[in-house]
Amino acid sequence: MSDSDNNKKATARNRKTFLGGKLRRFREGQALTQAAMATNLGISPSYLNQIENDQRPLTVQVLLKLSATYNIDLQSFSEGADERLASEVLNCLDDPLFHISKSSNNNKIGGESVNIRDLREAVASSPVFAKHFLTLYRAYSQTKHNYADLAHEIAGDEAVRAVEGPQFPYEEVRDFFYYKNNYFDDLDKAAESLFNNEGLSLGEGEAQLVHYLERSHNIRVDLVGENDGLRTFNTSRKVLTLSKLLSHKQRVFQLAHQICLLEQGSLLDSIIAEGNLSNPQSAAVCRVGLANYYAGALLMPYEQFLDRAQADKYDIERLQIHFNVSFEQVCHRVSTLQRPHHKGIPFYFVRVDMAGNISKRQSASDFHFAQVGGACPLWNVHEAFATPGKILRQIAEMPDGKRYFCLARTVTRTEGGYLMPQKTFSVGLGCEIHHAPNLVYSVGCDLEDKNAAIPIGVSCRVCERTNCPQRAFPPIGKAIRINEHERDFLPYQFLPETD
Repeated sequence: MSDSDNNKKATARNRKTFLGGKLRRFREGQALTQAAMATNLGISPSYLNQIENDQRPLTVQVLLKLSATYNIDLQSFSEGADERLASEVLNCLDDPLFHISKSSNNNKIGGESVNIRDLREAVASSPVFAKHFLTLYRAYSQTKHNYADLAHEIAGDEAVRAVEGPQFPYEEVRDFFYYKNNYFDDLDKAAESLFNNEGLSLGEGEAQLVHYLERSHNIRVDLVGENDGLRTFNTSRKVLTLSKLLSHKQRVFQLAHQICLLEQGSLLDSIIAEGNLSNPQSAAVCRVGLANYYAGALLMPYEQFLDRAQADKYDIERLQIHFNVSFEQVCHRVSTLQRPHHKGIPFYFVRVDMAGNISKRQSASDFHFAQVGGACPLWNVHEAFATPGKILRQIAEMPDGKRYFCLARTVTRTEGGYLMPQKTFSVGLGCEIHHAPNLVYSVGCDLEDKNAAIPIGVSCRVCERTNCPQRAFPPIGKAIRINEHERDFLPYQFLPETD
């Protein structure tokens, strides 16, 4: 038997071991004993016990019985969520905090080398523990950043403060949206119900929403000058003021946002409580994010949007015109189409600034995002800044072998006026390669040619590709070989692996 066959069998065995813990956690979440679940599934308690302890595989027959008995989505037993969680833990281990022991041949974490397979199995066995680890690490990172900020402020070196990264509440909320696959069923359906019940028309939202606020809430909408803020709601006077500098699309979005805050307060509270966020600032940020989600769902109601997206093969610019929204709003909306039993393509969505900072990241796919350090420079979200306004296509392959069809384009915002500040971002959208034929953007691409795929990674610190010419840092666990008499085309040379 070949080494390749042995590796495939070993991989299959490892994947089976992940499923026992998933089944046990599902049973405990349903408050069922092993005997009760075994009876429901038509198997013996001893067989169920063996499955939960990874002594027997979770067979297709048992999975189908689980789905039929408990009406669950079989995707909940996939490894995608665990893989994403393991990737985030691995990114955190990139921090020098864990580089305690070093030898001539290996960088080690806490005195011992990191075994990626063991890490994945640990995360699969206890995802709750892994999430607590991530919460603790983020708290440590925030404390470290706060300390650095204070030191720089005392020293007067304010320039360094700008590179300390995003604030912790925003990271925590982004993670919460990420774990929810960027879909909130009750909130999405509430927006769709309002659209249908009020008989709203697509693309003509401003006058309709202004009238709705007046009729349903006795709220007047006024436009104000440039120095009065983007949106302000005076609760005592019942006046919502919007800046004249906002475009029509921006005003409609802000109106929908305000409607959510007025009508869906209790629903927002329950979703935020589910997130178990660590502080009031995170909860406040989450409320804004959820209201923005609702606004997008109201302007692009789920059923109509998904049907149109599929008919147009996810042509973003055609969807822009049909729903009279922005390019970024369409990209964000297509990444939310994960309603049970009526799903769209599972996209990732990301927004990156010119320095490479990720300000938005949501995903319904297994695509991994960097949390520590910069994103891969070979990813086309960076290249998009060189060709403003043009949609770039890329077939990318991650280190785990998964290939993705990636789109990227710049978006620009201005506050109005020649001398007013302008913001430019790169918006990225992508899906696994087998979904690409359903996209208009795949026309002319050879999706079967594996040589056409660009090898990218999460970040240099955790990418094991040693032959990458764009590598900025060596990966964790790799010892650098330095010879002053030699210079190679690659930025780093590495010593051979030793046991």
